[in-house]
Amino acid sequence: MKLVIGNDHAAIEMKNEIKEYLEGKGIEVIDVGTNSPESFDYPISGYRVGKMVASGEVDGGIAICGTGVGMAIAANKVKGIRACCCSDTFSARMTRAHNDANILTFGERVVGQGLAMELVNAFLTTEFEGGRHQRRVDIITKLEQEENNQ
Repeated sequence: MKLVIGNDHAAIEMKNEIKEYLEGKGIEVIDVGTNSPESFDYPISGYRVGKMVASGEVDGGIAICGTGVGMAIAANKVKGIRACCCSDTFSARMTRAHNDANILTFGERVVGQGLAMELVNAFLTTEFEGGRHQRRVDIITKLEQEENNQ
């Protein structure tokens, strides 16, 4: 498995700990975030994560900022991205199972390190269920294509 991870200045420590954890599990991680405490605009990192996932260079992505919300908004600007901001493991599982989400976002200021690891595990170990959920993902994809054709 190959993942991309991104962050802004508010999430350096959490990003590095998650990256180390994933690499310890044998997952290749490409870091497109910052390691500088100086202000770093989250849309840059969120968009980078989205572009890498959409291109197929990686299997999925994780993006972390203060709340995770800005990262989700930025990543979702990329065609083909379904990024979801989660702060509980149920949502992290369901966004994979029902929405086929390909990027998990969350906030260092919202979740602690232990919960962050649980979110990552829930997201990475849950498979998309397909079936009636595929029809809904197809609707989202169609809406996205219509929006891009305007």
